[in-house]
Amino acid sequence: MRQREADYNPEEIAARLPKKQAILLESWRMFKSNTPAFISMFFLIFILSLIFIGQFIWPAEYAVRQIMQDRLQPPNAQYWFGTDGLGRDVFIRVIHGGRLSFALGFIPTVISMFFGMLLGAAAAFYGKWVDNLVMRLVDTIQCIPFILMMMMIVAVLGPGLNNAIIALAITSIPGSIRAVRALIMDIVERDYIEAARACGTSNITTMYKHVLKNAIGPLVLIFVSSVSGMIMAGAMLSFLGLGVQPPYPEWGFMVAGAREFLLRAPHLLFIPATAIVLTALTLNLVGDGLRDVLDPRLRR
Repeated sequence: MRQREADYNPEEIAARLPKKQAILLESWRMFKSNTPAFISMFFLIFILSLIFIGQFIWPAEYAVRQIMQDRLQPPNAQYWFGTDGLGRDVFIRVIHGGRLSFALGFIPTVISMFFGMLLGAAAAFYGKWVDNLVMRLVDTIQCIPFILMMMMIVAVLGPGLNNAIIALAITSIPGSIRAVRALIMDIVERDYIEAARACGTSNITTMYKHVLKNAIGPLVLIFVSSVSGMIMAGAMLSFLGLGVQPPYPEWGFMVAGAREFLLRAPHLLFIPATAIVLTALTLNLVGDGLRDVLDPRLRR
């Protein structure tokens, strides 16, 4: 009996596996132990699957199709989330709006993280005049409030999905540079970086093999939290009429359009607002679980 119990002991199993597989197994065990993050991961997978598979089940024209005789229908068997003021199916609009909301969250984050890693890592690794130049440029940009800068960029370029993505990316780059710089500065002060330099390792090799590889975990956390923030910021732009334009749906734009029907059809505001909040909360909880897994100080 003791032998059978040992066979199913996770620590015993991990000890028998190769090093990489043992690390993956231990990481998965730690992530599962964080119940909110574990549940949020499956909920996030469900949301993404519904959004990206649903567009093939319900084509885009279903999201803009108007059936005036079915205006302001409450949730029912035919319209699961009811209909809006033009008779459009809210459930289908939420699905297609989620695709645009995730585009507003994911694409600007990728752009800002790319420039953040490029400039932030260079500032921290080389220091001196490179650090001064990059950080003074960041300070200059951040003198303008985040929301005001987004509105200024969209006002110059014009409202729309592509211009909203550009505005979100530009305004989030300084924050990414600061976050990456602080992370890399902590790493470059470690003894193994000094040892690599003393051995004559080139700067590019040191940056890739010893700096960036040890920064992957925290960078993943920065990325996940940034996606959550960009979804909220993109919804704010669309709410103000500066993001996605009609007739295409987006969660923030759907909330803005529901204001005039707040008393007659409160579900029009409640449903997209709940989608925004739940998605942001889910991403943050998954990020917390990843932090526990990727932080080596939390490993036994």
